[in-house]
Amino acid sequence: MALDERKGVWKSGKGKGRHTPKGRQLDDQAWDQVRALLGDRPRRRDLLIEFLHLVQDAFGHLSAAHLRALAEEMRLSQAEVYEVASFYAHFDVVREGETPPPALTIRVCDSLSCELAGAEQLRAALEDGLDPAQVRVLRAPCMGRCDTAPTLELGHNHIDHATPEKVLAAIHAGETHPVIPDYQGLAEYRADGGYRRLTELRQNGDWEAVQDAVAASGLRGLGGAGFPSGKKWGFVRANPGPRYLAVNGDEGEPGTFKDRHHLEREPHMFLEGMLIAAWAVEAQTCFIYMRDEYPAVLEILRREIAALEAAGIVQSGFIDLRRGAGAYICGEESAMIESIEGKRGMPRHRPPFVAQVGVFGQPTLVHNVETLYWVARIARFGPEVLNSVERNGRTGLRNYSVSGRVKNPGVYLLPAGSTITDIIAAAGGMSDGHTFKAYQPGGPSSGLLPASMNDIPLDFDTLQPHGTFIGSAAVVVLSDHDSARDAALNMLRFFEDESCGQCTPCRVGCEKAVKLMMADKWDKGLLEELSTAMVDASICGLGQAAPNPIRMVIRHFPEEV
Repeated sequence: MALDERKGVWKSGKGKGRHTPKGRQLDDQAWDQVRALLGDRPRRRDLLIEFLHLVQDAFGHLSAAHLRALAEEMRLSQAEVYEVASFYAHFDVVREGETPPPALTIRVCDSLSCELAGAEQLRAALEDGLDPAQVRVLRAPCMGRCDTAPTLELGHNHIDHATPEKVLAAIHAGETHPVIPDYQGLAEYRADGGYRRLTELRQNGDWEAVQDAVAASGLRGLGGAGFPSGKKWGFVRANPGPRYLAVNGDEGEPGTFKDRHHLEREPHMFLEGMLIAAWAVEAQTCFIYMRDEYPAVLEILRREIAALEAAGIVQSGFIDLRRGAGAYICGEESAMIESIEGKRGMPRHRPPFVAQVGVFGQPTLVHNVETLYWVARIARFGPEVLNSVERNGRTGLRNYSVSGRVKNPGVYLLPAGSTITDIIAAAGGMSDGHTFKAYQPGGPSSGLLPASMNDIPLDFDTLQPHGTFIGSAAVVVLSDHDSARDAALNMLRFFEDESCGQCTPCRVGCEKAVKLMMADKWDKGLLEELSTAMVDASICGLGQAAPNPIRMVIRHFPEEV
């Protein structure tokens, strides 16, 4: 039978056959809009999240038509584009027939410091007082502004010590854009000796000598893991290139805001440290992955990277600034790398480690923002900037992010052997009318310790014997006005929301833990069994550390549960 005599679904005339392929059809107008937004940017797969931001920023949401057009433009399946867009909290995916969100969104922080400061009452007042058709009010995880709790984000403008009156005034004034703080620009930094050391190293420097200085200083990774920074460079260089450097700026651990503190004041100290580390491992590109909750920092970095390129300190494109999209899990280094590659932020199984197989499958050096800040200081002033300071048998300095029931919350640079007593004193003491009850030593992953344990140096390796760790040094202080049980529930709700869902022990474990913790009386045996399963079987640190608040409250505050 000839080909043109066969019967089939495709027909050019009338009949029951299809006239279009199955699935969502391409809308020409949406396609034109997407192409206009992307301009002459390369249609690389790893830029998918950046392109989703362009569409979200332009239209306030991601419509089905625009997702279809973006998939067409990037030669990706619609499923692939959709699964990435729907993974991140800051993308609003709107299906056909659904009503897009209102033009203005308010995100009210609901993590521990803000909850202590009345965030729940603030959110309820805003929901009651604003027209939901005009303004959307959402609860959101930590925004890194715990020192000014309660805080919220109005569009991209953060309102500190927020009240309904402040919010209404900002709405009427149209204040929805980030406020850029005063900071040290390139000219001022260079006048103070900045980038002189980088220039010297590029001309005739010995990377191993710089690595030895970093090791001698005692610097360890300040993102939470605490791996000795002086060992990483050699691990990465041992693998054939091309190599990359990835900066973990996804400071999402509730209670942590030290990286923002530095970037909003001395961005070039961090940038020089990054460029020194990139020189040391001969990195082809530096990726800076910065959380979307820091719009002012993103703008500062855009400006100062452009200034470095204009000054000839870096070539155009050598520093690739990437914008996160609201996912705590991307603070885990392999999940961050997945996100840099334009994918969902799912942690990878290890080995291989990222020093061998990182960005685009190549050896990658991953450092935290504050770690690179100290790399620059060590390279310029010597390891003595850290190793000359001792307290309680510990060496070095730590930036403690302090919030909660203290008079003066903020970032405090103190000896690494400082105790909670020292830290509260540095923050002006307890708030008036409050008596010290408990503290979180390093974010919700570290759980809670009672006030009686006030003589432990808060540093690496000192807290493990007590079933916890220093993490990112995010210290939240609780008083006799607060419930340890409620604080633990706040922490587990955060983990429940932020679990990436890849592994069952974490995804289901966090959900079941929250339900068990809401009971009038905790089933301690069942919670312990659940905690053991989560710690032993979760893929990454989120699920492994999530049970810490449960176990610490049962151990130290049994009367509350």
